[in-house]
Amino acid sequence: MDKYRVIEVKEAVRANNDRRAAELRAAMKERGQLLINLMSSPGSGKTTMLTRTIEALAPEMRIAVMEADIDSDVDAATISATGTRVIQLHTGGMCHLDAAMCEQGLEGLGADEADLIVLENVGNLVCPAEFDTGAAVNVTILSVPEGDDKPLKYPLMYEVCDVVLVNKIDVLPYFDFDLDKCRANVEMRHPGARVIPICAKTGEGMDEWFQWLRDQVAAIKA
Repeated sequence: MDKYRVIEVKEAVRANNDRRAAELRAAMKERGQLLINLMSSPGSGKTTMLTRTIEALAPEMRIAVMEADIDSDVDAATISATGTRVIQLHTGGMCHLDAAMCEQGLEGLGADEADLIVLENVGNLVCPAEFDTGAAVNVTILSVPEGDDKPLKYPLMYEVCDVVLVNKIDVLPYFDFDLDKCRANVEMRHPGARVIPICAKTGEGMDEWFQWLRDQVAAIKA
């Protein structure tokens, strides 16, 4: 019987992506630009939170945004209304972005002068967590209506995230959501990950998030 090779394609793809992501991360650091990968399920409030963030921080830093979706330009139109440089990325049916796609988006964005670049990833709690985009930090939003058990059900998402924004805390009284239990579940998946309770709609808790971003931008420029 002839000998033949067996290639683990998925692992090969990931290894190549990891190398490219590391190179992109180093290049962004060299330029003094903070690239954030923002992930969550659909409807968690990513775009609303991002709009609030731009309104608060645009006077003190240059911000640009990459919006990733399978189709449509709804989110890009929303961000564009703030006056922020934005580009819409269509994934062609794919449920995530990888480092090569992120690189292509950055080239199209043309924001070499930006201090903070936010990649709003495709709304999904599985695929986006599997691929390193080259971002310096990963942030996820967990909205109160989704439940405090999400870190148990989608472990990888919370293992790769540095910050978890618990959004829609204004409706805590109406849902069976235990904030302390949520913190414990996040800590189990990623010890030391920061949990920031917020309400993007009312602005509650957002100051802590804004300050965290300021500190990260300052650190990458140091």
